[in-house]
Amino acid sequence: MTRNTAIEFAERYFDDGRFLEDLGRRVGCRTQSQHPESASTLRAYLTDEMEPALRKLGFVNALHDNPVANGPPFLVARRVENPALPTVLVYGHGDVVRGQEEQWTQGAGPWQVAIEEDHWYGRGSADNKGQHTVNLGALGAVIDARVAAGQPLGFNVTVLMEMGEEVGSPGLNELCAALTDELRADVLIASDGPRIGAARPTIFLGSRGAANFELSVTARAKAYHSGNWGGLLSNPAVRLAHALASIVDEKGRLRVEGLRAPAIDAPVAAAIAELEVGMDQGDPVIDTEWGEPGLTPAERVFGSNTLEVLAMVAGNPAHPVGAIPATSRAFCQLRFVVGTDIARLEAHLRAHLDQCGFRDVEIGVTLVAPATRLAPDHPWVTWAVRSIAQTTDKKVAILPNLGGTIPNDAFADVLGLPTIWIPHSYPGCAQHAPNEHMLGTVAREALQLMAGLFWDLGEIGTAKRPAACQSRV
Repeated sequence: MTRNTAIEFAERYFDDGRFLEDLGRRVGCRTQSQHPESASTLRAYLTDEMEPALRKLGFVNALHDNPVANGPPFLVARRVENPALPTVLVYGHGDVVRGQEEQWTQGAGPWQVAIEEDHWYGRGSADNKGQHTVNLGALGAVIDARVAAGQPLGFNVTVLMEMGEEVGSPGLNELCAALTDELRADVLIASDGPRIGAARPTIFLGSRGAANFELSVTARAKAYHSGNWGGLLSNPAVRLAHALASIVDEKGRLRVEGLRAPAIDAPVAAAIAELEVGMDQGDPVIDTEWGEPGLTPAERVFGSNTLEVLAMVAGNPAHPVGAIPATSRAFCQLRFVVGTDIARLEAHLRAHLDQCGFRDVEIGVTLVAPATRLAPDHPWVTWAVRSIAQTTDKKVAILPNLGGTIPNDAFADVLGLPTIWIPHSYPGCAQHAPNEHMLGTVAREALQLMAGLFWDLGEIGTAKRPAACQSRV
C-alpha cells in the first residue's frame, strides 16, 4: 500500500456516499449551543455520534464535564500506538449557531443536507461538522490503507471535540490546563474557517483576536420634546456619533494610537504578499479606499487591526418620535493581531476619549479573545505545505492568522503547541447565516489532501523524528 492508495480510499469514502451519509446524520443533530434547552442534544452528539465513530477507528473515549458551570461537555479520544511516536492533536466542534429555519431559501432547511449542483446545504456543513467529518474520514482512510499493508499508523492521535465554540468555548482553556498530560502533543492539526478562495488550498497558523465593547452616553433619565428642548439639551446620539468618529475615521482607519497594529514583520509580510482576497464569484466588491492606508487588502485582513461598529441605538428606531433621546449605545468590535496592547484596551479608549472631550462616554468591555500566530517559517508549516502541495499540485496559501477569531489560544498558549489549521470551507459558505453550505468539490479535495497529510505524518513517525517533531513553541 502507498500514499496514493490512502488517497484513493479517501476518494472512495466520498464517491460511494459514506461521507454524505455521515454528514447528513450529523447535520440532523440540532446542536444549537445558543439555545439553553439544547443541553441534552449537545451531549448526545458526543455520546451517540462521535464516540461510536471514533471507537471504530481504534480510539479510547473519555467524556469530560465542563469545568465551567452549565457549560457543555467535552470529548477527549486517544489512539496511542507508541508513546515514542509523534502525537497529533485534532480539534473540532459539534455545536452550531441557531438554525434560522424561517430564513432559509435554498436546500431543505438547516437540518437536512440537500445537494444542489456543487452546494451542499445544511447547518454545520461548513462550520464545523463538514470539516471534522472530512478529517475523521481521511484519518480512517489512512488507517485502512496501513492495516491493509500490515503497517502501523505511525503516530498517535488525540481528538478533542467541544460543544460550545459558538458561545465562546466556555471551559476550553480550563480543560486544557487540567488535562495537559492527556492532551500532550507535538502539533495541533485542525480545521475551521474558510480557505482564502474555493480553489486554493490554505493553511492558517492562528487567528486575529476579538474584543467586544460597548460605548454609551446617558444624558438624563428620560427623553424630552425636541421642539421645546431642542438646542437646550445635549443629544446623546450626536455625542456618541462624534465619539465614534474620533476613534475610527470616515475611511475606517483606527485613530486610537495604543490600539493600532504593530509593524508587520518580514516573514509575515512575505506570506501575506502571496495572498489575494475576494477571488470567488459572489464575493463583495472590496472598498479599496477603506481601512489602513498604505496596506494591501490582504494586509488589512491578516496583518492589521480593524474596528467595526456592529450596532447602534438611540430612541426607538422602529417608531421614532419627536424627542431628544435620553441615552445612546454603540456595540463595537476590535479585531487585532499579535503584538497589540490589548490588555490595556479600556485604558487606551478612556485616555483617548478623555483627551477628545468625551468624558461623558462610558466604556464596557464585554469580551476579549486573544490573538495567536505561529511563525510562517516554522518547520511544521513547511512540512504541511509540502504535503498539501504534493497531493493537490497547487500552490498553498499561508495565512499567518485567520482574519476572524477561533479559540486557538487554548492550544497555542495553554498547551504550548504549534498550530496548523487547514480549512475545508470557502468565504461564500454563508457560515452563521441562512443557506449555510459546503462545496462538494472542496470537500473531496480536502479528503485527498488530509489523507496525504496523515499518511506523511505516519512516514515521519516510522522514520527518525524530523526537526518539525522536535520543535515546539
